[in-house]
Amino acid sequence: MPSAHAPPSQRLIGEKALIMSGYGINSEMETREALFRAGMDAEIVHINDLIAKRVSISDYRLLVFPGGFSYGDDTGAGNAYANRVRNNLWDDLLEFLDGDNLVLGICNGFQILANLGLVPAFDRSYVREIALMPNRSGRLECRFVTIRPASDTIWTHGIVKILCPVSHGEGNLSCSAETLQEIKRNRQIAFTYCRDDLSPAGGEYPYNPNGSVEDIAGLTSKDGKVLGMMPHPERAMEFTNLYDWPLLKEQMRRSGERIPGESLNMAIFKNIVRYFE
Repeated sequence: MPSAHAPPSQRLIGEKALIMSGYGINSEMETREALFRAGMDAEIVHINDLIAKRVSISDYRLLVFPGGFSYGDDTGAGNAYANRVRNNLWDDLLEFLDGDNLVLGICNGFQILANLGLVPAFDRSYVREIALMPNRSGRLECRFVTIRPASDTIWTHGIVKILCPVSHGEGNLSCSAETLQEIKRNRQIAFTYCRDDLSPAGGEYPYNPNGSVEDIAGLTSKDGKVLGMMPHPERAMEFTNLYDWPLLKEQMRRSGERIPGESLNMAIFKNIVRYFE
């Protein structure tokens, strides 16, 4: 159904997104709204409906695993949901990955992608190569962070920096030295945590909120069609969602700049739409 917040003239591309839902996932609506504002319609589908064949992944071009705490993260963050996908939908997912389609995992969705081996996915064996470990602080981190692109990808094109909320207890990306070397060689690091001036976080808290190796905030598959990221761009779509918007508004007003309605985080979703256009 159309968004109540989108203008009546909103033009949508012909392709649709499938937003995965299920027990404990809690960011479906925000993700759908962000995509709709960017120009792509999306449907929220419970994993049980996919398993029951009431809905088919093949009817969509973008597959999104949104944020939340699927199945309470009882057996590890994103692990139970990943197992349900692998045990019931794996053939459908492999067929989807063979096509000219995209997959996005945000926060818990990134954890699901990591457990499935869809990132970094050096080859089609989809072996698990990375882990998103408990935050170095030992607690849930819920704050804004600054991230910047580490390479020019489908997802990051034209972005200089964005301010995103994080809300996770297990975002500390860890892997072997060999895996990290391969990730860097393939330029698969999509986003890194940084300071406000875009200098590297250098692993320092709170700029790097979880201790992730090389300040990695987002990672793609080798072919670039799958992105997993810990920050939540969909949770700060509006300019007024940013923690320092009153200061930014006053600075813009005094310098004569136009005050934007949306935040720079929307650029990720617009890049998705641009890819399919």
